[in-house]
Amino acid sequence: MNAAVETPAVAGPVRSWNEWDPLEEVIVGRLEGATVPTRHVTFEGNLPPVPARLYRPLAGRHYPRIVVQRAQRELDGFIRLLESEGIVVRRPDVVDFAVPCSTPSWTSRGFCIASPRDGLIVIGDEIIEVPMAWRSRHFEMRAYRTLLREYFALGARWTSAPRPRLLDSLYSGDDFRPSPAGEPIRYIVNESELVFDAADFARCGRDLFVTRSNVTNQTGIEWLRRHLGDGFRIHEVETLCRQPMHIDTTFVPLAPGKVLINPEYADASRLPSILRSWDVLVAPDPDPIPGFLNVHLSLVSKWISMNMLMLDERRVVVEASQKSMHRKLREWGFEPIPCPFMNYKLFGGGFHCATLDIRRRGELRSYF
Repeated sequence: MNAAVETPAVAGPVRSWNEWDPLEEVIVGRLEGATVPTRHVTFEGNLPPVPARLYRPLAGRHYPRIVVQRAQRELDGFIRLLESEGIVVRRPDVVDFAVPCSTPSWTSRGFCIASPRDGLIVIGDEIIEVPMAWRSRHFEMRAYRTLLREYFALGARWTSAPRPRLLDSLYSGDDFRPSPAGEPIRYIVNESELVFDAADFARCGRDLFVTRSNVTNQTGIEWLRRHLGDGFRIHEVETLCRQPMHIDTTFVPLAPGKVLINPEYADASRLPSILRSWDVLVAPDPDPIPGFLNVHLSLVSKWISMNMLMLDERRVVVEASQKSMHRKLREWGFEPIPCPFMNYKLFGGGFHCATLDIRRRGELRSYF
């Protein structure tokens, strides 16, 4: 494994090449103004049948106050933890996502800004706004405009991928059903427009890993490949998930030479060949999730136990209830930092989703 420094550290406010260099500054999401998405196949098609039915009466309305309050207490605790480690925490602007938005082709209400990781990706000193596939997230980046303008003024590069029209022709119909095991995966989005979520990519210096999903198509992957150019390589991780969306509960790089995989969603024998020099760690079965709401209204799978935030190559913030994960991390040489965050699941994410690395102390390297 070659981890020699190839590029000196980038000066400026934005600098992050991977998932594990020491974290110095981060954007953390918000729950104010959070709204249950307008009914659409991109939302309901990514949920199990029970949560999909339970959310229908709430579509287009603000989340119930008790749900927000429980998650907000956990979010506040997470922010205090980060700040106690000397990490600078930045926040997007408050936006009311219940206000209708429209294009010439459709009208929708929004969602929330609980997951900065979904709509933005940082590669070195560049922040890229990505073309998300959900109509309810099409205008989400307005919440980050103040921060993006500030980072740009201080020297960061600021790029926006081509904006999709999100026409009906991009999506499977409202009767979409995931394909059963043993059959080719059915995707909600086709290739008629360029779409991808940043959270479908994992960064390892000059190498990035991606999953094709219900929000990321091959055209989107190819756009980022061409945009980054010959200095980077993008490798596709085959997913076994029937409702694939975001790589950070399937394939999680933890440190140079170590990657954590989900035994239900990834086949270790079919990972990209470049990973042969790395230790492939298999995640333990998630511990039971407590609480009726957390089980029946969750927007994520039980494998949110893998959605962790590396503070550096050893220390990792992990869901407090996932004791099995704590034990395995210690066995593998990491230092887990437990933090309660299970109520945040109702807004679609864990610690990795809830954050966007702005600055990590390190240089561009090749780890392969």
